[in-house]
Amino acid sequence: MRNKKLHIWLPLLLSICMVAGMFVGYRIKANMPNRGIFFLQPQRPVQEVLDLIKNNYVDSENIDSLGTIAIQGMLGALDPHSVFLPASVLKSANEDLQGIFYGIGIEFNIINDTTTVINVLPGSPSFKAGLQIGDQIIKVNDSLIAGNKINSNRLKNLLRGSDGSKAQVTIRRLGVLKQIDVYRGPIPIYSLDAAYMITDTTGYIRLNKFSENTYKEFMQGMDKLHQQGMKALILDLRDNGGGILTEATHIADEFLSGNKLITYTEGAHSPRKEYRCDKEGVFEKGTLIVLANEGTASASEILIGALQDWDRATIIGRRTFGKGLVQEQFVLGDGSGLRLTVAKYFTPLGRSIQKPYDGNIKDYDNDIINRFKHGEMSNADSIKHTNEKKYTTPSGHVVFGGGGISPDVFVGVDTSALNKEVMQSVMSGALYRFAYINYMNNAQQLKKFTLKSFGENYNVSDSTLKAYTRFALADSIQVNLKDSNVKKQIEKQIKVLTARQIWSTEGFYEVNNRYDASVKKALEFLDQLK
Repeated sequence: MRNKKLHIWLPLLLSICMVAGMFVGYRIKANMPNRGIFFLQPQRPVQEVLDLIKNNYVDSENIDSLGTIAIQGMLGALDPHSVFLPASVLKSANEDLQGIFYGIGIEFNIINDTTTVINVLPGSPSFKAGLQIGDQIIKVNDSLIAGNKINSNRLKNLLRGSDGSKAQVTIRRLGVLKQIDVYRGPIPIYSLDAAYMITDTTGYIRLNKFSENTYKEFMQGMDKLHQQGMKALILDLRDNGGGILTEATHIADEFLSGNKLITYTEGAHSPRKEYRCDKEGVFEKGTLIVLANEGTASASEILIGALQDWDRATIIGRRTFGKGLVQEQFVLGDGSGLRLTVAKYFTPLGRSIQKPYDGNIKDYDNDIINRFKHGEMSNADSIKHTNEKKYTTPSGHVVFGGGGISPDVFVGVDTSALNKEVMQSVMSGALYRFAYINYMNNAQQLKKFTLKSFGENYNVSDSTLKAYTRFALADSIQVNLKDSNVKKQIEKQIKVLTARQIWSTEGFYEVNNRYDASVKKALEFLDQLK
């Protein structure tokens, strides 16, 4: 009987002994250089060094932060766009691409160290709870936020949270303190800033990114403009840094006919993948102009490249950023993420528009500054295509690969807006704060305007300009209104920021476009086609 029991248990005992031996061997190996035991592979040097620091270094070190530095060092040797994102950063970045986060739904400005509500989003949790423009936020839950130099990032973290969670907000309204419970909910992050008729027959659409909702928002904007009689379209992609590739290809499909190639991607471990038109588009025939600049990148360049290669659009503005690399996101065990370059994308003609980096990240990062220094921002003749391969479109138009996409019609930077006093006013936030205060003081009068009549008829008074000079002095900014250019720029900024206060981003762009050199050039170009 004993032999029978031993026969049953012996295999299990032997297995336990083998596993225990492997474990002991692995522990011994931790103190031995580069020798695997059984099938266990030796640690990589990076992990081995981190373990040695953790167990032997003279001072206590944060191994997690050292690991992050090590990862960033490795990625820095690859390309400029492979990046490591800590968990907190990854969450925010994903919200931006998903087009939604959970919060209370207000826009705020910090004025004299006090957080002031400058807009309440219609239908948002704050709207439902009764928050109003002009409310001063004193506390969020138990956190005092007035008079303690709080910054906007910390305040955003306090206001955001999980869906349905409660934010107890203490506000001051007309000198009276009041507590309001706001239950957080989904807040959309829109990628479409504006969609309106800029003339009787020309529509204007501005996209700031390509998120999960961009194509949907774009189609809604197109439908609205079609109903208003749109025959031509100005698509504004300036400072659009890209996002989700398929959102850009879906939009390209609305402009291109047949089964035309939009883009293709290819990498050492990623076989060629093509993106082609597969449906009838809503705007395959009308005149199309695309506005671009040095901030136009990635997915925006995919869209522009396809339209330029097929002679479908006229590109107006300045040379684009030059990002032709595709990143795939990998989520790591601790919630952090790795966005790793896995392929290059190419335009229909086979152009790679990735600008050179050659391992010199500093030069890559300073590329835009160097464009200013070399005169490219003000003179089309300064755009160099040295060592860039030439391609020819079906109509015979010569285009180039490498270094971004050059425009068909060049528009230089408006240097009049780079005046020191104006830049100080913008960068310090003084103009934003003043525009809000001026709006609150004159809200009843300003609300009598429609957006169209405001753009056409509203003028910033001399008394308002003088009030701003006094306001700016508090930030040690001296504004010389005797300088006609300074006066003109300050007038413009107060007007467009007031429009934004009343009509949100669409109001801002509809009024600002009246001054915009690239928009004016686009309208002139359309007039010449008539």
